[in-house]
Amino acid sequence: MIFFLYRIQKMASTDIIIHDKKDNVGVVVIEKVAPNQTCNCWIMEGDESATVEAKNEVPLGHKLALVDLNEGDTIIKYGHDIGKVVKAVKKGEHVHVHNVKTKKW
Repeated sequence: MIFFLYRIQKMASTDIIIHDKKDNVGVVVIEKVAPNQTCNCWIMEGDESATVEAKNEVPLGHKLALVDLNEGDTIIKYGHDIGKVVKAVKKGEHVHVHNVKTKKW
């Protein structure tokens, strides 16, 4: 029961979820993060915490860069390759279809 209550409290204060320590993006789990907002991150693997400052608004379900990403870099989410960067992204910026594409086509 204590663990369950701990998990509920932790999730209530989480802005971004990072699934795997190897991930270079996190997923916004609140309505949106605002520019210059310091976001609380929960790293599921290892049950760790981190923070990252958002550089621009990022809506619910979208990704935020956890490190600087250069054109051609691989996006890692859930510990897996989900695409490549087609336009450089700075740490804290919105990662979506405008700067990442699938490698399939």
